[in-house]
Amino acid sequence: MLALQMFRSVSRTVAGKAIGGRMPGVLSGFAAPLRLVTIDEPRVDRPGWARLRTRLSGICGSDLGALSGRTSLYFSAVVSLPFVPGHEVVAELLEDCEDLPKGTRVVIDPVLTCAARGVDPCVHCADGGTNRCERITVGHLSPGLQTGFCKDTGGGWGQQLAAHRSQLHVVPEGFSDEQAILIEPVACAVHTALRSGVRSGDRVLVSGAGSVGLFATLALRELTDAGEIIVVAKHAHQKELAREFGATEVVAPGEVLRRVRRSTGAFQLEPEFSSAYLLGGVDVAVDAVGSKQSLETSLQATRAGGRVVLSGMPAPADLSAAWFRELEVVGTYASARSDDAFARATELVATDAVQQLAKSVASYPLHRWREALDHAHSAGRLGTVKVAFDPRSSS
Repeated sequence: MLALQMFRSVSRTVAGKAIGGRMPGVLSGFAAPLRLVTIDEPRVDRPGWARLRTRLSGICGSDLGALSGRTSLYFSAVVSLPFVPGHEVVAELLEDCEDLPKGTRVVIDPVLTCAARGVDPCVHCADGGTNRCERITVGHLSPGLQTGFCKDTGGGWGQQLAAHRSQLHVVPEGFSDEQAILIEPVACAVHTALRSGVRSGDRVLVSGAGSVGLFATLALRELTDAGEIIVVAKHAHQKELAREFGATEVVAPGEVLRRVRRSTGAFQLEPEFSSAYLLGGVDVAVDAVGSKQSLETSLQATRAGGRVVLSGMPAPADLSAAWFRELEVVGTYASARSDDAFARATELVATDAVQQLAKSVASYPLHRWREALDHAHSAGRLGTVKVAFDPRSSS
């Protein structure tokens, strides 16, 4: 089968880390540790596993981070190279899988939990916190925190992959593939909203208005009793979408502290040779980008004793505010079965706003992967929320 494969290349990883942030184009050129290959179809010959044919697979920020070398080496112990990326997947079953017949269209919960690995449930999987599984390096699979980071399962950037029944969620009739590809990232946003600890009337800041920030805004508005939701957006189309998804107000990155100060009555301080910050601020901030600037903005705009939620994979940042203002800094990774996240996400994807957004999903065949990655890197500027691969396409 045809697939895009990420492989170990120290030289390319170093090049991507050194210049990828300033010149994203190199990540779809010489510096990308990615290649288009013909390989055998992945197959896991264990009960509960089945082969699937990919229909669409999204390009996520974590995929771009891995290709650019921006991902922390912390994660090197929970992946197995070479692997086929792609964890946002809409696919159809090529064979029966327990109660699901061949041909069923599904989306995948990518986390490779105890159930998928054929081991007794860890304490987290037993209570539904499947995103916290402690067995992601053992069992009958190679290490891999998710489908798309494990060499045995394949991923959505290939024509076929393998998945366990516990990962599969049936796509409702009437959903387009473009709608369905949004279910997994919206499920992650559901988990973010529920983990944020928002209380009735809380002021919330969402730093970032890409897909992570927009879906977090939607979930916060629909699933919590948040009061004011301020969203930080760079581009005009992001500002419009943020309002449609439930933002009370949308501000540019350079206006955040001024806007929060006006809303909350906070005091703004100007330290020497460092960024301004507030005494006072929002109750909850969600960093939906994962950049140093976005995380520091979230920390600097949150009141003492407030909560900062890391929804984007975080970059190193100055954590002085977390110590000095006694902030709760919490991570939110993937989605948990205990949240019923995929069912709730499916309901949100059925809303008019998300249906309209799905119409703008940009898809590429595998052989145009360089163009697709360029598009994904520039998605915000180009007005695109989601870029995906369609491995069935040849044009």
